[in-house]
Amino acid sequence: MRRRLLIFLFFGTLGVAIFLFFVKANEIDVAMIQGLVSDEIKKELPVNADIEPQQPLANPPEYIKAIYLTNWSAGSAKKMVYVLKLMRDTELNAVVIDIKDFSGYVGYNTDLDLPKKYKAVELRIPFLNKMVKQLHDEDIYVIGRISVFQDQRLAIARPDLALQSSSTQAVWKDYKGLTWMDTASQEVWDYNIDIAREILDRGFDEVNFDYIRFASDGKLSDIVHPYWDEKTLKTHIVRNFFRYLREQLPNAKLSADLFGLVTVNTDGLGIGQHLEYALPYFDAIAPMVYPSHYFKNFIGFERPAEHPYEVVKYSLDTAVKRIKKYEANIRAEIGTSTTPMPRIAKLRPWLQDFDLGADYDAAKVLNQIQATYDSASSSPEIFDGWMLWNASNVYTREALENYEPRTENAELRTKNDYE
Repeated sequence: MRRRLLIFLFFGTLGVAIFLFFVKANEIDVAMIQGLVSDEIKKELPVNADIEPQQPLANPPEYIKAIYLTNWSAGSAKKMVYVLKLMRDTELNAVVIDIKDFSGYVGYNTDLDLPKKYKAVELRIPFLNKMVKQLHDEDIYVIGRISVFQDQRLAIARPDLALQSSSTQAVWKDYKGLTWMDTASQEVWDYNIDIAREILDRGFDEVNFDYIRFASDGKLSDIVHPYWDEKTLKTHIVRNFFRYLREQLPNAKLSADLFGLVTVNTDGLGIGQHLEYALPYFDAIAPMVYPSHYFKNFIGFERPAEHPYEVVKYSLDTAVKRIKKYEANIRAEIGTSTTPMPRIAKLRPWLQDFDLGADYDAAKVLNQIQATYDSASSSPEIFDGWMLWNASNVYTREALENYEPRTENAELRTKNDYE
């Protein structure tokens, strides 16, 4: 009996040890994949562990071909091996990296006081300057993405700047439970501009601003705006922010993410985004022309996601016409005077590389890229590239390897066209 008990205890202890080993091993693997840095490691990182701030690329690419990366991915050595190999094996030459995502966390070791004060810093990219150097050494153009008005941490620290609920007298939340800052608050503007300025000083080549709009999902009638007077047009509020951005960052490369429907709508979409109002203040406009995000029967397609070429081509063609008209009006106003032409942003669409509304295989991704090239064929000066979005940062390699854009007139691309 005693012997059986000892054997039971031995194997029981061994089993627990093996279980804990595999659990621990799994935790390490998950941490590597997600790029997590434990609190213990964070505490042990010396203040000067990073290298000196970098400089922007001396010869940035003329035509941007980018993919999106979370700051978790950018801070993960394992993920960056995948990213760098993908960049080397394909035509990609740029990355868009989260600096502050919807959570509101600034994902690097910032020197700014306010994010620290607001407990809005999470070290997802342990060594920002080293990361920039690693990418620049591969001639990769580095874009920092900032989620502006969708910000959970700032809403917690400064609820006075956030949208309020008239029914609960608390901070308003959308259908996803996310909080939003008041689009008219200059304090919110300055908070985000300071972050943009810092990453530019660290060698980022460009700053990309997302969620630069009014809230669109949730019980909108319940919103109380602490700063917007609810009389000034939403499009004018957003335009004021665009203007202020450019005034504060006059020489920086700036891009703006807009709803895809902004290309074909002129009413502000209820969120304050108007294509022409953004053109004077950015170097690139990035309409999110994801076919899955278009409404049923858009340009006659019951399921727009199944028609990526047509949806993207129509959207971009419409935007091109509007930009040409905008430029012609400015030239007419200038006439024969010596007034220089103002800045007019170029088009650089976000394209869909994720399954929603349809299975997005290589053919569907290629259809969107081809639609972009075809739309640009008659007016190449209006475009400066395209970007692919996948929230998990896993991209369709087959759509990017050995791809040469077609040069003939636009026509429907099918899967067989690319086999």
